[in-house]
Amino acid sequence: MRAIELITDEIPPLMHTDTGEKALNWMEEFKVSHLPVLKSGNFVGVISETDILDKMELEKTLDELFQHLPRPYSLASDHIYQVLSRIAEAKLTVIPILDDKEVYMGCTTVQHLMSLIANTGSIKENGGILVLEMAGSDYSMAQIGQIVESNDAKILSSYIMSSTDSTNIEVTLKINKIELDRIIRTFERYDYIIKASFQKSSFNDDLQFRYDALMNYLNL
Repeated sequence: MRAIELITDEIPPLMHTDTGEKALNWMEEFKVSHLPVLKSGNFVGVISETDILDKMELEKTLDELFQHLPRPYSLASDHIYQVLSRIAEAKLTVIPILDDKEVYMGCTTVQHLMSLIANTGSIKENGGILVLEMAGSDYSMAQIGQIVESNDAKILSSYIMSSTDSTNIEVTLKINKIELDRIIRTFERYDYIIKASFQKSSFNDDLQFRYDALMNYLNL
């Protein structure tokens, strides 16, 4: 999915002639902490709620309040992962999307992105989740996939998390089976560390535990 497909019409840009007060009102209305600013149709930069609150004269225009604004943005051709990376890097709630000539096309929000991601791919598919921990040098998706498929299951999606202070990585797997016990035992035979699992059996056990605890409380 490309950035141009992520644009939402719900968030309008501010004009450079708008006041700080209007900017704050719009941020409150649209439940965001950032908004793009245009001047004569051209992208000027992104204004943040914090920057505006640092100013005392909110009746002044954005032009009067700020000489320069940061210009984080994504290109229309960027992949959704690049858009997410840019948002995280700049700590934004809204990111402008420009074409290859840096003409403003629209913007998207963190909330909109999360909604799109949640409704695409395998996130809504039934299945269990398995988190493996291993040294980065030991990572092999071919072997991981072989282990899962040897148990008549398939990987619906996966992602890797790494840390700057460790050589280990975490591999999170979404698997099309709700019962993961056999798959877990196979991974353990191959000396994989199972950091976490989320499956039907553990959910039911937890639900039963909470029910029993409630019944014991009511019987006091």
